[in-house]
Amino acid sequence: MKIFIPKMYQKDIFKIDYKKLKYFNYKVLIFDLDNTLGYPKEEICNKKTSEFLNKLQNNFIVIIASNSLKKRVAKFAQNLSCDYFSFSLKPSLKVFRKIKKKYNVNYNEMVIIGDQIMTDMFGGNRVGALTILVDPINEDLKITALNRKLENIINKKNNVVRGDYYEEK
Repeated sequence: MKIFIPKMYQKDIFKIDYKKLKYFNYKVLIFDLDNTLGYPKEEICNKKTSEFLNKLQNNFIVIIASNSLKKRVAKFAQNLSCDYFSFSLKPSLKVFRKIKKKYNVNYNEMVIIGDQIMTDMFGGNRVGALTILVDPINEDLKITALNRKLENIINKKNNVVRGDYYEEK
């Protein structure tokens, strides 16, 4: 069950200590889209998040990896200068392998940031990347409801409580 548990848990993407990630030589930040970077129905990245992601690109390769379709991800990312992977099928390892090959990085140089343990954390932990769970920024889509029920069972078995934020030392 530990394969589902994130290494870190923060309120949102803005609370993560990116200086610390840079210090420990992480090179790639892989962000989930829905409920991590934007609202599930938000078509274009909002200004605050857009400026933040563009600033992060001074120190990291910034990537969006979403299980959403290309039409959705491409439109959201159109004002960002970062790469994106749509229909990622997380927790499949396929997207992480593609990123590893394309950017010539190791899995232990990747950070996976997302709001779901069944997709983002499970997939990232399977390859040995650093995983950071954030709270969903809005209500989930209906398709996510099953994942949330499974997440609640896993969290209960591992004594994990959403809202108890922690950071890896």
